[in-house]
Amino acid sequence: MGGAIVCLIVLIPFFIFASVLSKGKGAFLLSGYNSMPAGKKSEIDEAALCKFIGKIMYGICLSLLLLAISEMMDHQVLLFIGLFLFLSFIVLALVYTNTGNRFKKQV
Repeated sequence: MGGAIVCLIVLIPFFIFASVLSKGKGAFLLSGYNSMPAGKKSEIDEAALCKFIGKIMYGICLSLLLLAISEMMDHQVLLFIGLFLFLSFIVLALVYTNTGNRFKKQV
């Protein structure tokens, strides 16, 4: 039961972060973007990047919710689904953001 409480406590700030990002705001909270030089930041569509990361964060929230439910109900299938989704969202985000010029500003 303690693991479910931890998952739910972590879920709350993640959900708030996802809602801020999905509005296209809060790019200063993204560590890779925040540490870029000003010249490179000006080349990136900040709103599109924030919206995409917000969607990924919603997916991670769903994964955490499944992990919490699996802990409360002692249901192993939900545990594996939650872990699979969690890892899938992270890999998807890494591959999608780092391939192509998806978040470059259109001139």
